[in-house]
Amino acid sequence: MTDALSAKATRNVVFLVIVAALGYFVDIYDLVLFSIVRVKSLHDIGVSEADIRLKGVYVINMQMFGLLLGGIMWGIIGDKYGRIKVLFGSIFLYSVANFVNGMVHDLNSYAIIRLIAGIGLAGELGAGITLVSETLSKERRGYGTTIVAMIGLLGAVAAAYVGKYDWRTAYYVGGGLGIVLLLLRMGTFESGMFKNIADTGVSKGNILMLFNNRKRFLKYLYCILIGAPLWYVVGVLVTQSPEFGKALGAKAPLSAGTGILYTYIGISVGGIFAGVLAQLTKSRKLTMLIFLLLSVISAICYLSAKDITTSQFIWLCFFMGFAVGYWATFVTIASEQFGTNIRSTVTTTVPNFVRGSLIPVNALFNMFVLHYGMIQSGYIVMFILTAIALFALSQLKESFSKDLDYIEDDGVNMTT
Repeated sequence: MTDALSAKATRNVVFLVIVAALGYFVDIYDLVLFSIVRVKSLHDIGVSEADIRLKGVYVINMQMFGLLLGGIMWGIIGDKYGRIKVLFGSIFLYSVANFVNGMVHDLNSYAIIRLIAGIGLAGELGAGITLVSETLSKERRGYGTTIVAMIGLLGAVAAAYVGKYDWRTAYYVGGGLGIVLLLLRMGTFESGMFKNIADTGVSKGNILMLFNNRKRFLKYLYCILIGAPLWYVVGVLVTQSPEFGKALGAKAPLSAGTGILYTYIGISVGGIFAGVLAQLTKSRKLTMLIFLLLSVISAICYLSAKDITTSQFIWLCFFMGFAVGYWATFVTIASEQFGTNIRSTVTTTVPNFVRGSLIPVNALFNMFVLHYGMIQSGYIVMFILTAIALFALSQLKESFSKDLDYIEDDGVNMTT
């Protein structure tokens, strides 16, 4: 009887990890889809060639702002009402938005729908990582989150292939994937740690707790800052690769879609290495340090590739992707830093605030471009973001073997 129960529990955990991974697959599919179809879709709705870059920044900023809003909303819902409700609600909103997205014919409608889709997507990764972290043992949760990242990031590969054809169809496919995932989630179960505090008087999902205590606020801020270089690489260096290619004297126009494809293959491979390295060294901080330094080296190689060829571009994108493959490690660090009663809020808002940081990063990059051009600006912003990330990492405590079954009080951590 005991063996049967144990086998059932194992199957449930495996199913949960798979569902979380597929949720992240859909998440990444949609997040990068605009970058892939940016030029073609904006052309089709009447945006001139000269306005493509700046109008594209406007649309992606709206998408990222949606992620900021959704990160807060779904994070609070996850802590107050349960992680499962976020998994269902977020994917439903995303699916509807993507079906509508395939029907847009003007820039503002496009941007507004990307905002709504961003709100929907914002709950996927945080809720999934929170569930996996709280369900698996502290020795195995790193493997669980690595599997989520490995499968999830392949969503970018799917987006790159589908996006090569018709951009409207690509959005319809995204909506369809969401509906399929919604049906799969019927068999998921709630986190035991959340159940333990669900009917207690403990304050849950109170986002103000992240700001009413200086030490807790700084820890939260550092969790966000350590991930900023990743979205700069994806959102600027790769997304604007056609423009970088011109500045580098590329022998043929560089394709953002191709860049996204190989960058995310690199991120997926890098995610496996980062997860395994963290397990072997029993240190997520050391893993983050190694990958942050590697990401600087990869960006330097890319930005110094004069007369870059398509083949070189593909390998450099893979290298840059591998070097920023610390995404799952970074999100796991954030999840492990805080108590059960605000863990979903933190784990959902932190990656979305990092994604949303692309808005000020884009503004900073554009400001530098006016004075120093594309290449020099690429170096400057990468160095600034990495220096900030390294400082933030130095301020966080190692969390690899930390017991997560505790709650956050107004001033101190308390064990449940």
